Amino acid sequence: MLLRYCCNRCSIGFAQHADDLYFRESALLHDFPLLRKPYSQVLTGTKSPGQVNPKDNPDVICDARQLTSLPGSVYDSVYCSHNLEHYYRHDVEKVLAGFVHVLKDDGFAYIRVPDMGELFNTIVKNEMDIDDFLYQSALGPITIRDVIYGYGLEIEQSGKDFYAHKTGFTQKSLYLILQTAGFPWVYISLGPLEFTAFAFKNEPGEYAEKLLNLPSLP
Repeated sequence: MLLRYCCNRCSIGFAQHADDLYFRESALLHDFPLLRKPYSQVLTGTKSPGQVNPKDNPDVICDARQLTSLPGSVYDSVYCSHNLEHYYRHDVEKVLAGFVHVLKDDGFAYIRVPDMGELFNTIVKNEMDIDDFLYQSALGPITIRDVIYGYGLEIEQSGKDFYAHKTGFTQKSLYLILQTAGFPWVYISLGPLEFTAFAFKNEPGEYAEKLLNLPSLP
């Protein structure tokens, strides 16, 4: 089974087998080789009833900070994309403790967050200001402020300050908080202004290493 929650909808999705999955997001099919085949079962949930997308037909409503209320050692994987930064630092610890709780012993968390270290280096190198244009996205132009504090236009139009970023991560800070939460094996890979962490409860086997193309440990 796989648990998923991502930015904007903050949805949680579950499926029957981690190696028999796919997600509707087409980009994810290229990013995550586990997600290839149709769901045999899908459950979705979110932080609160007001944030559920009716099109997702949710079966589970669960605040990500309260995942310890779910049955333990059930899921093979947790996919968390650009969501951790929407929680205060002390709440991130609760979310990650929930990941550890719901994952099987050989399970792992797949986490993507903005790379604040790279962002700050870019600001200094290019002598940029907080409202300067950084890159063009499908939603529109993204400024430095958007990356640090959350996409301002969405926050303004939705009226939901959950969309604001309440913390941020460098590679080192995420690595350390994952280890503290109970993930002794953490693999970091870099992308443009973001990075990915594969965090394991126990040492990954050869199958996981090959399947996920895990980078070398730091």
